[in-house]
Amino acid sequence: MRRFLLPLFLLAVISVPALNAQNGGRDIGPIEIQSQGTTQSIRVSGSPELVDQLANLAFEAHGGYRRLASGASLDARFTALGSNQVQVDLARGGSRILSQTVAGNSMQHATLKAADLVVEATSRSRGFFASQLAFISERTGSTEVYTGNLFFSDVRQITSDRALAMLPRWSPDGSKLIYTSFHRSNAADILMIDMRSMQRLSFVSFKGTNQGGRFSPDGNAVAMVLSGEGNPEIYLANAQGRGIARRTRTNGVEASPVFSPDGRQLLFSSDQQGGPQLYVMSTGGGSMRRLATNISGYCAEPDWSVGDPNKIAFTTRIGRGYQIALYDLSKRADAVQVSNAPYDAVEPAWLADGRHLLYTARSPGQRSIWILDTETRRTTRLSPASLGMVSQAGVLAP
Repeated sequence: MRRFLLPLFLLAVISVPALNAQNGGRDIGPIEIQSQGTTQSIRVSGSPELVDQLANLAFEAHGGYRRLASGASLDARFTALGSNQVQVDLARGGSRILSQTVAGNSMQHATLKAADLVVEATSRSRGFFASQLAFISERTGSTEVYTGNLFFSDVRQITSDRALAMLPRWSPDGSKLIYTSFHRSNAADILMIDMRSMQRLSFVSFKGTNQGGRFSPDGNAVAMVLSGEGNPEIYLANAQGRGIARRTRTNGVEASPVFSPDGRQLLFSSDQQGGPQLYVMSTGGGSMRRLATNISGYCAEPDWSVGDPNKIAFTTRIGRGYQIALYDLSKRADAVQVSNAPYDAVEPAWLADGRHLLYTARSPGQRSIWILDTETRRTTRLSPASLGMVSQAGVLAP
């Protein structure tokens, strides 16, 4: 049987310069700007515990806003009300355009939801600041699953297995987490956690390797990679891990399945013609169609944007390292490189607006989560150094 393709974070890394930001993940940089795009100036004010800790970070990370202390075209004020409510007031040129009280499950959550209202009131895009993340951290010396908000506050450790864990992904309603674990055996199993009861169940545990579980947009199906019948192939199951059906039949290695935003297609990588490339097929089965990305001999770890269904982000090999590339289904053009990091940029995960995505920055002895504005190419580190090596962010949209 052919060797199974594990995610890039488990492969040997290439020697590249160390990460530029190591002071807790709250600085802005490095910034790579290849196209300026349109930005709006904004003044952010209000309760210091809201503005200093979250609101400023959010608008600085966006790329569509430029913060000014005075003379800005937009004026956003955030005021704390009780333990989990925030009043947001937004004016343009002295005229109020938004005044609303926002409740959340914490003061931080309410602040990010309020900041999303500002984005939605001043742009044509959906807000993403209130996204929830599931990710892998090695803070304790082993790979464990954690959750938190986009700016890595409200962080919660979910597993304490002292075993290899990877690829945590949310169900669409946020009630479940599915991930790959070596907790119960020397082979990879797919486990599921009920986030309300914190009960953990075995989702799939067959002979061979079971990994890469990913929910469909309606939450009724899960795509995954199983190798029990030989080569790693794409399979589908219902949300309870039953009714398992094989979808691919190749001599290659399939990996990283993800559903299209409408749930009708599967996107994945396969090396059936040599190096890994991207393919799509119907969720009901049938023939595979290769995407003509034409950027590299190595294209893997795809993610399909829900915010803009024409956009697919993926990891590609550029020279001796890896970067994030973007393929637009609406254009008859090759994929384009959108990251230009001095280290490996891998594992892209789209945010809700179809413009921004998260990725793992990887250099020898370092891994962290960054946000990338695909229009301006601006990058901002999000994960703090206190969490150690952090990778593989799964996103739950607000």
